[in-house]
Amino acid sequence: MDLAAASSWINGFLSSVGAAVFVPIIMIVMGLIVRMKPKEAVSAGILLGVAFTGMSMLISYMGNIIQPVGEAMLNNLGIDLPILDCGWTTMAAIAWSWPYAILMFPLMIVINIIMLVANKTDTFNADLWNVWGKIFTAVGVVGLTGNVLLAFVIAAIQIVFELKTADLFKDEIFELTGIPGVTCTHKMVFLAAIFYPIDKVLRKIPILNHKADAEALHEKIGIFAENHVLGFILGCLFGLLGGYDLGALLTLGVECAMCLTLFPVISKYFMEALSPISEAVSDYMHGKFEGRTLVVGLDWPFLGGSNEIWISVIISIPITVLFAFILPDNRLLPFAGIVNTALAVPAYLVTKGNLPRMIILSIIGIPIFLLVGTAFAPFVSQLALSTGAVVKDALGASGLISNSAIDGPWFTYAFSQFLDCMNGNYIPLGMLIVWLAGYFFMYHDTKKAAKEKAAAEPGEASAEVAAE
Repeated sequence: MDLAAASSWINGFLSSVGAAVFVPIIMIVMGLIVRMKPKEAVSAGILLGVAFTGMSMLISYMGNIIQPVGEAMLNNLGIDLPILDCGWTTMAAIAWSWPYAILMFPLMIVINIIMLVANKTDTFNADLWNVWGKIFTAVGVVGLTGNVLLAFVIAAIQIVFELKTADLFKDEIFELTGIPGVTCTHKMVFLAAIFYPIDKVLRKIPILNHKADAEALHEKIGIFAENHVLGFILGCLFGLLGGYDLGALLTLGVECAMCLTLFPVISKYFMEALSPISEAVSDYMHGKFEGRTLVVGLDWPFLGGSNEIWISVIISIPITVLFAFILPDNRLLPFAGIVNTALAVPAYLVTKGNLPRMIILSIIGIPIFLLVGTAFAPFVSQLALSTGAVVKDALGASGLISNSAIDGPWFTYAFSQFLDCMNGNYIPLGMLIVWLAGYFFMYHDTKKAAKEKAAAEPGEASAEVAAE
């Protein structure tokens, strides 16, 4: 079997099973390697699959009820934008159509092992299902330069950044979710490098620097912050914006209430499934890497129990529609990606769940997704046709497709296209410089804050003992 055939087979397999099967298989194998009892490893793996499936069903359901509202709003505004939004699935199909796609698996695993042994990361990335994100970056480089080796070099750099970013947020993720021994290795977190410096400024505004997650809001506004009540209110507001009649409006309210009520419920199954695996990995790795606490890198849905993410996602939808209408250079009609978790998750991590700042960052981030999606359209459309991922008739009247919710849009565009400066286009190179500056500022500032916190905690403990 040649590389192209192997990549095609893997694409078909991953498309048929998805993360809900592939990731649990990886976790079961990992559990057996770290000497979990087979029945415990299988049980935890299946429960993880249940959690992924439940979260995916809820996300899909929310998309199905919310997307028509966005479409109605766009139709009411009379917006006519020529680029068709095909969502992330088309991007993945394009990535897996690359003949060398299968080689990204060993590259990712080898880099991870080298960095673990060299003590350059504490993350074991089990999210092999999302390897297509690295492949897509590589395909972008090949499409621009024709250089396959260079494409793998840049993909390797992305792999390193994913591991280092997962290390950076691991403690915060535990603090936010309560799930031990896991972190997020998804590329969507890269937008934090742009959000973090902005959030540092927002923190200096007194009204925005108070605890303002969903729990804090509940203490202040009572019943109106209850998941089901808040979901119902947001759903009804969306029904009004979409021009729904009373019956449809109330139905949408109840459906949104159901989603916000069940997201935290599903999240508990992630904790129940991941806790025994992460503990076994930690115990095993402690023997192999004495004095180190290793974590497992996962796809983002285990964060989906956070109400702040979904409130931010819902609020961002009408704002996305508005930006699609008013942005001078936008030509992308945001349909498939209008429920944009890739916008809310990095905002959630940067702000530690501060909802007002999350909403502000989301508003700032929306134009990035639309403009990058617009800029990528000619390139993505050409790749879709050349790889056979999409037939010409599916491209629509304009012949252009893209994605309005590209994971880590700033990073993806900058790293895959910065060499276009040789053709006189310096925008991706400029974006690369800005992203790197933001990333290293975020990295060093977060590390500094963690050291200061660690230094302060023993003193606080001593003071408490002395007081007693």
